[in-house]
Amino acid sequence: MTIDDITQVKNYLLNLQNQICAALEGEEPEARFIEDIWVRPEGGGGKTRVLTNGRVIEQGGVNFSHVSGFSLPPSATAKRPQLANRQFQALGVSLVIHPNNPYVPTSHANVRFLIAEKEGEPTIWWFGGGFDLTPFYPFKEDVLHWHQCAKAACEPFGESVYPTYKKWCDEYFFLPHRNETRGVGGLFFDDLNEWGFEQCFAFMQSVGNRYIDAYLPIVQKRKNTPYGDREREFQLYRRGRYVEFNLVYDRGTLFGLQSGGRTESILMSMPPAATWKYNWRPEPGSPEATLYEDYLKPQAWLDS
Repeated sequence: MTIDDITQVKNYLLNLQNQICAALEGEEPEARFIEDIWVRPEGGGGKTRVLTNGRVIEQGGVNFSHVSGFSLPPSATAKRPQLANRQFQALGVSLVIHPNNPYVPTSHANVRFLIAEKEGEPTIWWFGGGFDLTPFYPFKEDVLHWHQCAKAACEPFGESVYPTYKKWCDEYFFLPHRNETRGVGGLFFDDLNEWGFEQCFAFMQSVGNRYIDAYLPIVQKRKNTPYGDREREFQLYRRGRYVEFNLVYDRGTLFGLQSGGRTESILMSMPPAATWKYNWRPEPGSPEATLYEDYLKPQAWLDS
C-alpha cells in the first residue's frame, strides 16, 4: 500500500461525488447542492453536499470523507478483533436520496476504502460498498432495471460476484424486528481485498459508476406520476423503517458516530420527514399491501 494508491482512490471518490451531484442536479430546475467542508480534530475531514426542497428531491446528501484516527472503532473490529488498536484511514463517498414523489424510490449508495496499520505488522486494507433501492409503490420493471445494472457492475469480475453480493445485500438490509427487508436490495460487499489492490479498486469503481445508470432512469420515469395524501402518508410511514435501520443496524452510521465523525454529515441520511403509526397494517388488496406481499422479501429478481 503506497501514498499513490491512496491518492488514486481519493481522486476517484472526489470525481464520483462531482458526477453524482451533477447528474442529480440535472433533474432539478432550480435546487442545487450546498457544500460544507469540515475538518475532524483527530485527523482528516470531508465535503458534505446536501440538496433540499427540490422539485424532485425533497432531501438528498452526497458525502465525501477522508478521516484518520489512532484506533478503529468497535463497529469496524466487531468481526475482526485482530484489528483492534490499529491506526486507520477511511475514505468514502456515501449518499442517500429522499425524493418528493412517493412513486420515486429512496436510494442509497456508498463506496469506501479502509486502511489499518500497526507498527511492526503488515498493513491491512479493504474495500466495501454497494447500492440499494427502497420503493414505496414499486414497479417490477424498475426493480429489474436496478438489478440488471447491479449485475452489469459485477459481470467483469466473475459469474459468482453478483449472486454473492446480491445475497449479502438482502441479508444486510434486513430489519429483524420487522421481519422484512428495507427495500428490494441491490449489492453489498465489505472486507474485499483477496483480488489484489488493482482488481478490488476496479470493482469498487464499477459499483460506484453504475449507481447513476441504475437510479436516474427510474427517477425520470416516475417523478411526474400524480399522487395524493394517501400516497404521501404511506411514504412518510415507510420512511420510518429507513430511520429504524440506519439508527439501529447500519454499520456506516455506527462507524461514523463511534469514530467521532461529523454528526450532521452522518445523519444527513435521515429523511426530512417521517411518521410512525401504532400497529398499522395495509388494507388487503391495496397498492400498499403489494409492497409487503410481493417486494419486502429476498427473491431472485433476474430469474423471474
